[in-house]
Amino acid sequence: MVTIYDGRPRHPEKANRPDTPLLRKPDWIRVKAPGSPVYAETREIVRGSNLHTVCEEAGCPNIGECWSKRHATMMIMGDTCTRACAFCNVKTGLPGPLDLREPANVADAVARLGLKHVVITSVDRDDLADGGAAHFAAVIGAIRAATPATTIEILTPDFLRKPGALEVVVAARPDVFNHNLETVPGLYLAIRPGARYFHSLRLLQRVKELDPTMFTKSGIMVGLGEEREQVLQLMDDLRSADVDFLTIGQYLQPTRKHAEVKRYVRPEEFQSYARIARTKGFLLVSSSPLTRSSYHADEDFAKLKAARSGR
Repeated sequence: MVTIYDGRPRHPEKANRPDTPLLRKPDWIRVKAPGSPVYAETREIVRGSNLHTVCEEAGCPNIGECWSKRHATMMIMGDTCTRACAFCNVKTGLPGPLDLREPANVADAVARLGLKHVVITSVDRDDLADGGAAHFAAVIGAIRAATPATTIEILTPDFLRKPGALEVVVAARPDVFNHNLETVPGLYLAIRPGARYFHSLRLLQRVKELDPTMFTKSGIMVGLGEEREQVLQLMDDLRSADVDFLTIGQYLQPTRKHAEVKRYVRPEEFQSYARIARTKGFLLVSSSPLTRSSYHADEDFAKLKAARSGR
């Protein structure tokens, strides 16, 4: 069942981390509280299907807007991650067994929400032999069977040290394969210690080798202490891996136990990143303070298809 944050500590495993400062949010980062009738209907459909969403588990600031449009990003394989990234609000621990009914439940929710495009993500499941690759494939297959016209975007873990896992997911033929680099390589040890930058980059490149027709996508957060030149080099790295779509958004600190926001990047700087990324050859770029991987993903996919056909 979806967990609504009730104010109690979500991260007992982070209790011994030192507190970090909390910067006051600027006006451009504020959003309206959720509460529309369609929002409530979306929540009931998700709950009734016994699903988790990254919208709630990760505390996404866009939940009010997206759920009011019946757009929910499904988070499969439970609500507990085997990693403890310094930026993430999803709880860490030893996950339970996979729910074999989940693929059907996801497909049912997609049908009831009437989604033309759906984003499926997951927690990291380093405890599984294939990192959850077969489960991703099962979810994709169930959606294809229930709503064949729905396009499917997946946001996967890195499947680190899971030989053959990527091939299983690509063979299931999602329409968009997304894997986020999250930040520049110099910050990985502090921000994403369980991952490896060049492994993630190679994973995206390998997707294109396995299926050159598949759209690929990646995203990063800014405001963690990265330098502008590092962001521009990351763009070049992604283009070298033939990645089609880039998202850039402001990092927002979930609690004092998470990595601190070093600065709030101004909207005009996001616009500058977008202009530069387009000149580097990305088919589509979404760069704004509130940009997240699945934000406006349905509209972006339509633009991606149009851009690909016109290339």
